Amino acid sequence: MRRREFIALIGASVAWPFAALAQQAGRTYRLGCLLPPPRDNPNMPFFEELRRRGFIEGQNLTVEYRAYGLHADLISQYAAELVKARVDVIATSGEETVRAVQLATKTIPIVAIVGDMLGSGLVTSLARPDGNTTGVGILARELDGKRQDILIEAVPGLRRMAVLIDVKYTKFAKLEALQEAARAHNIEFSIHRIAKGEEIAAAIDSAPASGATALNIVSSPLFHAHRHLIMERTAALRLPAIYFFPEMAEEGGFAAYGPRLSALSEANARQVIQLFRGSKVADIPVEQATKFELVINLKTANAMGVTVPATLVARADKVIE
Repeated sequence: MRRREFIALIGASVAWPFAALAQQAGRTYRLGCLLPPPRDNPNMPFFEELRRRGFIEGQNLTVEYRAYGLHADLISQYAAELVKARVDVIATSGEETVRAVQLATKTIPIVAIVGDMLGSGLVTSLARPDGNTTGVGILARELDGKRQDILIEAVPGLRRMAVLIDVKYTKFAKLEALQEAARAHNIEFSIHRIAKGEEIAAAIDSAPASGATALNIVSSPLFHAHRHLIMERTAALRLPAIYFFPEMAEEGGFAAYGPRLSALSEANARQVIQLFRGSKVADIPVEQATKFELVINLKTANAMGVTVPATLVARADKVIE
């Protein structure tokens, strides 16, 4: 599981026309962001990549930023505000959020991080996106199942697990597939459905009462926004949980498997820059995540009293001790 390739990169945004290499002198570019984390989040490689390529806020870049992670009910309002601000490009993430932005504008280019851009119907072609949307797909459905398999292996003797799902983000077919996979391992399943952040703590607290001794956190922007709350509650309950970005295990989660959020953000930044420099959405293929990392936090595991099998530890890309 050493940073393996899962699917070939489709249309990597690396070969740009010579004429598009420089910013227009004297122009200020306007970027709209509708993203889960607050603007002051210290881990914002998206903006670091923009700066590295010469787009510097306060000089030639103006950013209209709306953080929806804790205010999902305001997504449509935020999308309308960004359109009204006449931004040049809107960067966002999450299937339902992209839909809201697509409803708000048919002309402003949208660059997004989404579980399955094609399968969700946000585009009809990966190689040549139609409409005004492109971005990066992270193969969320496939990875949620893979994470569940890893969690089963990481917690010896597991007989019942809980799954935390975002009702606005997790499709029935995905949940059904996870249930079938758990049954194949003779593991019972308790489902905890979340519609808003205020419900997360109570749902996690109820998991042990159902007999669950591990928690699969299905990928969702809502859960990423509330990841520190989730980590605090699972630590207090000694409930091992698996997360969807490697950085989440590095922040204290039990384990994580998926593409690095930093790499996804940097890819999005490159796509935004292509649009700033005059490329059309149709000329910027949707990229697919290609590298996935398994991170195991043995410090967290030891605190929870979980002995992760040595065979799994040996396969991890990173182990935190």
